[in-house]
Amino acid sequence: MKVIARDQHCISRKNISDGALKVMARLRSSGHQAYLVGGAVRDLLLGGHPKDFDIATDATPEEVHAIFRNSRIIGRRFRIVHVRFGREVIEVTTFRGHHDSEPDSSRGKAQSHQSDQGLLLRDNVFGTLEEDAVRRDLTVNALYYDSASFAVYDHVHGMQDLEQRSVCIIGDPEVRFREDPVRMLRVARFAAKLEFSIEQETAAAIPRCAHLLREIPSARLFDEFLKLFFSGYAERTLEALLENDLLRYLFPDSDYEIRQDNVAMALVQAAMRSTDLRIQADKSVTPAFLLAALLWPVTDRLAEQLRDRGDPPMTAMHNAAQQVIASALQTLSIPRRFSMPMREIWEFQLRLQRGNTRKARELLQNRRFRAAYDFLLLREQAGEETGDVGAFWTELQTLPENQNLPMLDSGSEEAGDGPGGRPRRRRPRKRRPATS
Repeated sequence: MKVIARDQHCISRKNISDGALKVMARLRSSGHQAYLVGGAVRDLLLGGHPKDFDIATDATPEEVHAIFRNSRIIGRRFRIVHVRFGREVIEVTTFRGHHDSEPDSSRGKAQSHQSDQGLLLRDNVFGTLEEDAVRRDLTVNALYYDSASFAVYDHVHGMQDLEQRSVCIIGDPEVRFREDPVRMLRVARFAAKLEFSIEQETAAAIPRCAHLLREIPSARLFDEFLKLFFSGYAERTLEALLENDLLRYLFPDSDYEIRQDNVAMALVQAAMRSTDLRIQADKSVTPAFLLAALLWPVTDRLAEQLRDRGDPPMTAMHNAAQQVIASALQTLSIPRRFSMPMREIWEFQLRLQRGNTRKARELLQNRRFRAAYDFLLLREQAGEETGDVGAFWTELQTLPENQNLPMLDSGSEEAGDGPGGRPRRRRPRKRRPATS
């Protein structure tokens, strides 16, 4: 173990939340060890300002819960305690031991269970600070800060990897990836977030173990999807996933399309960049929009095949969307609250491309217009052929309601507003009977 004294690092208590300091102080006053750990220590050492603060302690979840009335125990695979201070939640974890070690009955109920392939299904074996350090995923996330002595404890050359800007798995990479294949996604995510390289042996083990991601439940992979792409560095994360051939375990069909089609790649990259900019500007983002971009190349290709078969455009788009979503659900458990808006964004593209001036004002009031319009602009930016109707919808939004609409190319108007884009037939007017 390496101890980095106060005068050898840049962490200051003033950059640590009051809630985290209170939790550590109260645990120590109750006779327990308590350290700030994980991403908070890493980011503080890199000069950042973390939003989340995690505490590691030798107290069991039940002991922590007994000390803090404002807490609750959560989780089954990994039991942890959430201590709440207003809107802030401090996550407290018990030091973990090796999953093959003998359980200590004096420290509460300890459980560990692995699948035949080595996947950890349950891991609540408690241990010491040293054991906890080597059980963590990445060296840069296994640094411990003691708010009493102001020292940083490094058991796994985490400081060295921070200085070398390298993401390194702790222990044998292949064994650790077999225990939990999601660690490969975490390696890619942190390499993208920190703009670090991936250590050589860690990177070499990913191709050998990537197929194990197929064993991960679709609900957990969707949670990882949110962490990967909604933390403000989605564009770099996409590059890391493609470079390490991991995207295909989240979006297998999309991975193939964007590797084969430069326009598809440009669209997905533009959507990632737009999401990052909105997060940086503290604007709202929705997984539905990013999912729409990731799955659009597959949906558009399938819809084109159905149109060539003779299906009307809107019918083809509807059926293609249905098939693509059903296929995507085999990998990611996409909630309906995201899959439905995603489908509506796709189907809205046809309505926007028709550019029918008779219904233009009405479309502006549709709840999906803004998302569909933004998506249309991304498609044009990526190089898709849309008839350049984006300029029409952009200008329309600036006009007063009583002003005439801008003119459209006659080819767009001919699309009509009937089912599937076909011109709607007008019923002949009945003549009034002649009066004498």
